[in-house]
Amino acid sequence: MAGMGMRDIKRKIRSINNTKQITKAMELVSTAKLKRARDRLGSTRPYFETVKNTVQDIFRNSKDLRHEYLTQREVKKSLYIVITADRGLCGGYNINAIKKAQENIEDKEKAIFITIGQKARDFFTKRGYEVAESFIHISEKPEYKHAVNIGKMALELYAKEEVDEVNLIYTKFESTISQVPKLIKLLPIAKEEKKEENTEFKYVSYEPSPEEVLDYLIPKYIESTIFGALIESSASEQAARRIAMENATDNAEDMIDDLTLSFNQARQAAITQEITEIVGGAEALK
Repeated sequence: MAGMGMRDIKRKIRSINNTKQITKAMELVSTAKLKRARDRLGSTRPYFETVKNTVQDIFRNSKDLRHEYLTQREVKKSLYIVITADRGLCGGYNINAIKKAQENIEDKEKAIFITIGQKARDFFTKRGYEVAESFIHISEKPEYKHAVNIGKMALELYAKEEVDEVNLIYTKFESTISQVPKLIKLLPIAKEEKKEENTEFKYVSYEPSPEEVLDYLIPKYIESTIFGALIESSASEQAARRIAMENATDNAEDMIDDLTLSFNQARQAAITQEITEIVGGAEALK
C-alpha cells in the first residue's frame, strides 16, 4: 500500500466491495443450484445401479456369451467422452477432468473426443485433437435426451469399428467439499467381481436369449451411465463454483480489512502531520 493516497485506498475499497457483492451472489446461486443437482443425483442413482447390475448379472451367469459390445479387440483408436463446464470460476473442476483424460492418452492420433461443455471443446480443439462432436450449454442442467444422443453416437462409432473402446471422464460428487475426476470404460463392457450379498439369485432365465436381452439393455446401460455422469458432474460443478466463490468472498473481505487498516493509518498520519505543522507554525510566531 506504500505510496497510495487515501483517495486511492477508498476507491480500491469500493471496487473490491463491488466484487465481493458479485462473488457472494454467485455463491448463493451456486448453493441453490447445488441443492437441485443433489436431489436429481439421488433420484438417478437407483436406476443406473439397477441397469448396471442386470447387465453384470447376465455377463456373469451366461456361459459362452457372445456379443459385439463384450468382445475385446485390439485398441487402435479410443473414444473419450469428457464432461466439463461451459463456464469457469469453479476452481480446478474443469482442468482436473481434462487432465484425467490426458493422462490416459499416449498418442493423440489414436484418440477421438466427444466433449460436453465449452471448456473441454475449446481445450482439445485448440490443441489439434480430433473432436467428433461437441455438446455445449447442457452441463448445468442436463436432460436424459442429451445422454441418449451422446450414447447413440458412441455406440455408432464403436459398431462401425471407428473406435475400439469408449471411455467416459466425469467428476464424481463425493461431498460438498470433495469432487473427484473419474474415468470408466463403457465399451467393451468388462466383467466386475460380484459383491458379497445376503441374498443371491441362484438361477435367472433370460428370454428369448441373454444376447437379445443385452441388445436392449446395453444401450440403456450406456445412456444411463452417461446421464448419471452428467448429473454427478453438474453437482460437482456447482459445489466447486460455490467453494470458489466463497473463497473469493473471504479473500475480498481480507483485502478490504487490510485496505481499511491502511486507510486509517494514512488518515492518522495525515492528522499527525497537520498537528505538527500547526504546532510548528505556532512556535514560529513566538
